[in-house]
Amino acid sequence: MLGKYNTKAFISLGLTFILMWISEATDTHMNYNYTTKPRVVLPPNYVKEMRPPSKKGSPVIVDFSIFVVDINSINVEDMDFRVDMFIHQRWMESRLEISDDIFEEGDDYVTLLPEFFDNLWQPDPYFLNSKIAEIATLTHKFTSVTLYKNKTVRYAARMHAIIACQMEFQLYPMDIQVCPIYIESFSSNNQKVKLRWSDSGVTLNPELKLLQYNLGQPLELEESDGYMPEKVGNFSRLTVYFRFERQIGHHLIQTFAPSSLVVMLSWFSFWLGLDAIPGRVTLLVTCMLTLVTMFTGLRADIPPVAYVKALDLWMAGCMVSVFAALAEFVVVKVLDVQYQYQVNRIPKVLPMRISNMEKGQCATVASWEGGAVRSRKATQTPTTPGQTSLQGNGGPPKPARRQSLLSVAWTDTDTGVEKIMWREIDKVSRAVFPILFFVFVLLYWPILLMKSS
Repeated sequence: MLGKYNTKAFISLGLTFILMWISEATDTHMNYNYTTKPRVVLPPNYVKEMRPPSKKGSPVIVDFSIFVVDINSINVEDMDFRVDMFIHQRWMESRLEISDDIFEEGDDYVTLLPEFFDNLWQPDPYFLNSKIAEIATLTHKFTSVTLYKNKTVRYAARMHAIIACQMEFQLYPMDIQVCPIYIESFSSNNQKVKLRWSDSGVTLNPELKLLQYNLGQPLELEESDGYMPEKVGNFSRLTVYFRFERQIGHHLIQTFAPSSLVVMLSWFSFWLGLDAIPGRVTLLVTCMLTLVTMFTGLRADIPPVAYVKALDLWMAGCMVSVFAALAEFVVVKVLDVQYQYQVNRIPKVLPMRISNMEKGQCATVASWEGGAVRSRKATQTPTTPGQTSLQGNGGPPKPARRQSLLSVAWTDTDTGVEKIMWREIDKVSRAVFPILFFVFVLLYWPILLMKSS
């Protein structure tokens, strides 16, 4: 009997301890729930799919602001850029019943867990021209919900997005890309939800720096209503315009200065005589190939476009200048060949003409005076009626072929020095080519700067 009694006592005591443990666990669970949800009381008839009530059917005002942390990877080939940012949304939720005891002393707001945001009505803005937009995560999503005593809800999130931008390269490498970000309500039209920029608008990180661009300030903000045919309605839209101004310093060092030096190097060929043909040809061809290689590498930095860019005009100007110097060499070489041919032929032609004149078979007399050839008519009058004229059987006189060096050489009437055409062309080219190139530069840069500004 005593053993049975002890067994029942131990069983009863064990059940008592189990019930006490369950009771404490239940109280702890109730207290835990009390600290998270019941203090922020949602009405029994609260429906999170319905927007907050507004006065006279006016839309719910959602204030939007952005803090730009970083802008990187401005991709001209894919025509997009990546931006890391904090977004903030703020709106009034009049249906909340907030108890004052959830606020710490001296505070008018309380920050709750992100899961609480799933129980509330929330606006649905999205980036209209984004390729990718997502909330940053590590161990959890970087979001927060803040409630204010005046029943204002503030939602914050850390996001990164890849934004498409329609870029124009007519003024490359002094182009200015204006890239907008469009923020629009997805399902609620402008009669239900209206987006507007808050007082802070869009703020940039003061330490933000871009490698090849300067970010224009201040940013242009815009509020509008856009008609979306695919959604059949007008929707509230926010727009912020980022102005990326390309820095010209890199291209001045890597493109414009070297190409100008190559063009100037081609001018040295005008001081090389025709006795240095291999050196002159090698210099000009090397300059041309250098420019072609240089500009071929530069074109890989931007996508192929159908229109002419400012860099293409500079390329064309430099290559035309070098090609013209090469063409000038061909011209002077041809003139030199003609000059040498005529100089070697004149002494043989002159005795032949004198001999023919003595025999009465030539109607012209050629004389060599100081390197120039002059022709004059020789007339004969028949001495007897039976003699025939030098003009033949009464026909018109045939013009004699004039052999002269006037096309490739001449004698200066003032100094009496012989001047050769190809040498004079080289002398003129030494001044004309630099002047024409400097005129091109003086026209190119002011027009480019004026258009870019």
